[in-house]
Amino acid sequence: MLSYSRSYPLKAASQFAMLIANKRLILPVLLIAALFYGPVRDIALGTLADAFFQVSVFVAGTLAIYYYLVEKLPQLELSYLSKKSPTLEVAMAAVLGALPGCGGAIIVVTQFTKGQASFASVVAVLTATMGDAAFLLLAKKPLEGMTIILLGIGVGILSGLVVNLLHKSDYCRPEQNNKEVQDCEPPTFAVRMSEPVWKVLLFPCLAISLLMAFNLDLGEFEKPVELLGAAMAIFAVVIWALSSKGQTYKQITAEEEEVKPPSRLAKILQDTHFVTAWVVASFMLYELSVALFGLDLAAWFTEYAIYAPLIAIMIGLLPGCGPQIVVTSLYIQGVLPFSALAANAVANDGDALFPAIALAPKAALLATVYSAIPALLVGYGIYYWNLP
Repeated sequence: MLSYSRSYPLKAASQFAMLIANKRLILPVLLIAALFYGPVRDIALGTLADAFFQVSVFVAGTLAIYYYLVEKLPQLELSYLSKKSPTLEVAMAAVLGALPGCGGAIIVVTQFTKGQASFASVVAVLTATMGDAAFLLLAKKPLEGMTIILLGIGVGILSGLVVNLLHKSDYCRPEQNNKEVQDCEPPTFAVRMSEPVWKVLLFPCLAISLLMAFNLDLGEFEKPVELLGAAMAIFAVVIWALSSKGQTYKQITAEEEEVKPPSRLAKILQDTHFVTAWVVASFMLYELSVALFGLDLAAWFTEYAIYAPLIAIMIGLLPGCGPQIVVTSLYIQGVLPFSALAANAVANDGDALFPAIALAPKAALLATVYSAIPALLVGYGIYYWNLP
């Protein structure tokens, strides 16, 4: 009994130290501070409510449909397709990469390290993938979302076929070993704690989001709805912050591993919280920069539009889905042009770049460079064709 009483404070102190070291908590702390700071309180309330009702709720609905459909689709082994036709393998890799999220891209990268896929398929999948930002785009602008997905498949296939002409299938493949990506087991209590809240509020919030989408007047309920949206946005961001140790760049910018035991609802909520956090951050940054500093990013990118695709590509080269969600959010807000969105979608490799760097660093670096080339061609091709 005495040993237990001594070990408990030590364990509590250790957990508190880990909590303090969690850099993800910086975001919810800043958001709560903004709500208590008079000059920006109204802006923060409105922005948080808009982010939740206009984005988070629709992302959750899109994820629910997507994961239901994915469960009905079998996963194909690229080794079988490679024996049939290298072109068919590259095409399937591009399709897997274009699927929203990073699951398809991670499958191809893993199969490459095991000798079941070619280097060309790695380039194809990383070029085609848009990561979790695709969920956000499909939820808010489905037509543009489908356009980007089809563009990613086309560019991914072409890139893979070109690489097939330049390199052998086993180019840059690491020696066969049992090396695996080791990471900390993700904390599961946070997402499990959020499940009852979402079960109660998801459908009422979806109804409110639809009313707002059709510009219907909420009347006397407008203020309570705004408070509910802001509270749910803060709740989602806090759960996101507590769902990871948040100490490394990867833990901050990448989505969490699936909780154990697996649960479709838990995965939907994990991704929803992840997208919400980065959307809220970008929405708040934009609104506060305009209100406090008079910085009009939309006007800046309009005046210097030629730099927009290049900036988007540079962000796309960063591993992880978080920075890419910021780019998509800025496009949805009308800040960035479509050329920048397309360039970022082709350049970004999402979370799939993390296992690639760990398991096959040379292949990861070269594939990232190769994906930047079509990104430049696509981004500036659209820009010079004067497309919106």
